[in-house]
This record gives sequence, structure tokens and C-alpha cells, in this order.
Amino acid sequence: MFFLYPLFAVMIWSINSIVSKLSASAIDPAAISFYRWLLALLVLTPFVLPGVWRTRQIIKPHLWRLAILGLLGMVLYQSLAYYAAHSVSALFMGIIGALIPLLTVLLSVVILRIAPTLGILLGSIISFCGLVWLVSEGDVMQLLNHGMGNGELMMLAASTAYALYGVLTKRWALPLPIWQSLYVQIVFGVLLLLPGFLLAPDVSLNWHNLQLVAFAGLFASLIAPFLWIHGVQHLGASTTSIFMNLTPLFTALIAVLFLHEQLHSYHWIGGGLTLGGVILAQRLRTPLTRHKPVTQPPS
Repeated sequence: MFFLYPLFAVMIWSINSIVSKLSASAIDPAAISFYRWLLALLVLTPFVLPGVWRTRQIIKPHLWRLAILGLLGMVLYQSLAYYAAHSVSALFMGIIGALIPLLTVLLSVVILRIAPTLGILLGSIISFCGLVWLVSEGDVMQLLNHGMGNGELMMLAASTAYALYGVLTKRWALPLPIWQSLYVQIVFGVLLLLPGFLLAPDVSLNWHNLQLVAFAGLFASLIAPFLWIHGVQHLGASTTSIFMNLTPLFTALIAVLFLHEQLHSYHWIGGGLTLGGVILAQRLRTPLTRHKPVTQPPS
């Protein structure tokens, strides 16, 4: 039954891609970004703030790291997705989100100095081909002539920011309980999002966009991470991470059923190649370089 933890978490994050798309016509991106994390912060405060206050001396030396993590995970990742939703489909957002595990591995090679593998090399090439096919909608020459649109670039930047968030979280290994660390990151996220919120032309809430804010702030920001953390604790990080590969499948199904988006051949081909490359990078761990054994001279 433990597999239900990451499964439901992935389902919530997949639905959040649909929420991001719906928000494009319902609320300013700067407004939903700010309201989302403010709501999460208010809900967490009674439970987490007392512990944060008790461990404030431990937290203090790591504030700059927590601020960077807040910028990457709470500001750039989802905010860019909200802006991208104005010009790209939920299907596209789900497929690009599936690149996060591969981007995490690639950044880990550079930042964490993990040994590159054959899977990383082949998976990167295959996923890149799938991405090109997807973005060009099956017409590569069109992409070469016109380049990528702002929405596509923003989604790639968002996924890269979240991948970097994951790598830095592992590298720094902050000596803090998970929820205390997340709480301080959310505080920084809210502060960093405040200027954009104040400059937004319309930040009004109504019954329709309030539902979107509530889902993003409660389910996607709190409940899904809670389920994911429990999945990691019971199944291990490697097994739990496999469930992320279901994100584009769930997102596509929900987008077709509820947003009536159309699945085209380039979605199947590009998305299939992208996901296949990610899985290959995760599963094929043959090292690219082999160290020759040192032979001892005869005595």
C-alpha cells in the first residue's frame, strides 16, 4: 500500500498542470504565485513555526542557502509555469515536466561529480530528439526557422530551476527537519514574490480563481509533498522517483478529458521519446569510462 503515497502525489501534481492552464484565463500569474505560497505559509505556521523558532540558531547560518532554494523551488519553477500557460498547452507542460529527472541527473554530473553513464548519454540524446520533435510539432525546419516560443523557453527554464533545486538540496544536505526547511524556503518565496504581486494590474480573487489558488496552495504545495516524503521514507528515493515518469501520462489523460485538448502524433512521438530517454537515463547505469586495473610488476 505504500506505493499509493507517490502515486497520489504524482496525480496531484499532474492535476496542478491543468490548474496552471486554467489559471491563465482566471488570474494574473504573479497573483496566483503569491497567493499560493502565502496560503501554504499560513497553514503551516501553527505547526512548524514553533520548531523553527527553537532551532533558529541552527537555521541562521543556512539562510542564504534556504533563500536560493526558495527562489528556485517556490518562485521560478511554478511562476514560470503560470506565465508559460498563456501560450502552451497543459499537455506540453506535463511532458516538459517529465524532463526534470533527466535534468537533475545531468546537473548532478556537473555539480555533484557523479560518474556519467551510458544511460545518461543515450537518454539525453533521445530526450533531446523528442523535445525537438515536440516543440516543432513534427516540423523540425519550422523550429530552425522560427526558434522556440517564449512559453516553451519558460517551461524549460522552470524545469531546469526545479532540477537545480533538487541537486542543491542534495549537495547542501541542510541539518534541518524537512518541514522546517520547507517552511523557511516558503517564507523566502513569499517575500520574493511580493514585488511582482504588488505590481500586478489585477490581483482580485473571485469564486472561480479562489478554487485554483486553494488547490495549488493546499494540494500541490502541501499534501503532495507530504505524500511524496512518506513515499521516500517507506519505498526509498530510487523507487519513489520512478513514479515521476507517470506525470506526463496522467497530465495528458486529464487534459484530454477535462480541457478537451487534442492529442496529435507529435505528442505521442515527441513525448514518447522524451519519456523513453528519461527512463533510459535512470535505468541504464553502465559507466562510460572504465578504470583499467593496475597490474603489479612481477616480484
